[in-house]
Amino acid sequence: MKIGIPMERRPGEARVASTPEVVRKLVAKGLEVWVEEGAGARAGYPDADYAEAGASLGARETVYDADLVLKVRRPEPDEVALMRRGARYLGFLESCGEDDLLAAMQARELLVFPLERMPRTSRAQSMDALSSQSSIAGYRATLEAASRYGRFFPMMMTSAGSAKPARLVVLGAGVAGLQAIATARRLGADVHAYDVRSETHEQIRSLGARPIELDLGESGAGEGGYARELSDEAKARQQAALADELARAQVIITTAQIPCRQAPVLIPEAVVERMRPGSVIVDLAAASGGNCPLTVADEVVERHGVTLVGLTNYPALLAADASAFYARNLANLLELMIETGASGPQLRDPADDEITAAMVARAD
Repeated sequence: MKIGIPMERRPGEARVASTPEVVRKLVAKGLEVWVEEGAGARAGYPDADYAEAGASLGARETVYDADLVLKVRRPEPDEVALMRRGARYLGFLESCGEDDLLAAMQARELLVFPLERMPRTSRAQSMDALSSQSSIAGYRATLEAASRYGRFFPMMMTSAGSAKPARLVVLGAGVAGLQAIATARRLGADVHAYDVRSETHEQIRSLGARPIELDLGESGAGEGGYARELSDEAKARQQAALADELARAQVIITTAQIPCRQAPVLIPEAVVERMRPGSVIVDLAAASGGNCPLTVADEVVERHGVTLVGLTNYPALLAADASAFYARNLANLLELMIETGASGPQLRDPADDEITAAMVARAD
């Protein structure tokens, strides 16, 4: 059985779908692993390390001609055209609703396993690439905020005087938000956090931050641990109640997103105008419209004296560890998909396991 690991071609994407450490384990199970030349170079994994781990190095066309193709980002149409008919694709699909690319993949009889469809269950945690990458994003976004903010994060006492800790607010207490809270606390900031799901308040407190509690008249808890979209009335109450808290913040990290929806606006321009000059907003929802309407995706801009950071791929800024986590997620998923018989490794029917059965993508 042949596994192909191609190079990611999305601009700015430095991650790779597998690492030499994981490749070595796959080869030991009797799998034939092909890695596109240079695929891991931007993540700090040279071709020589893959070769030493037992992988074969090849050109793009050879790598895509595999039983299993492992990727990080959504493939391009020309990449789909290179995939072996009837093969399996494992990676993020970044798709919502009707999708011509998915239809093209299925026209080639590809079995597509988008990693964003991984069930949010305890059994699936070790395979949950969305969570592993979100955690990295929350950590790296906090470092971005600290580097952009022109003052100390912690309280500082010196012979020249003292500095108060930065007041930092995290909006959204999902995986990325909780990691941002933990990182900001380690850096010594005075951290406050808000989430529409009241059940997150205890998690916020456990990390040493203070939850911002608002009465919206309804719950924002959705299925699978995700937040759901609030009603228009609740959104208006939320913005009004949050305004004073946000205007007092020196740093805001926003992570509030709803799958396949426009990101909710939590920081209107009127709030940005009230913030202290030199403040920083890091908007992790920039790719889906931003939690602040002034955010510009993939740019850093200044508005009303406030720096707005709209970077959209924080895991790629920590490509070595992000790739390592991602590779282990995929390796754990492959344990469910492959069985070793008398004739060697064989692919299982995805319907045989509830996790793989739930992941299979079908065109609308």
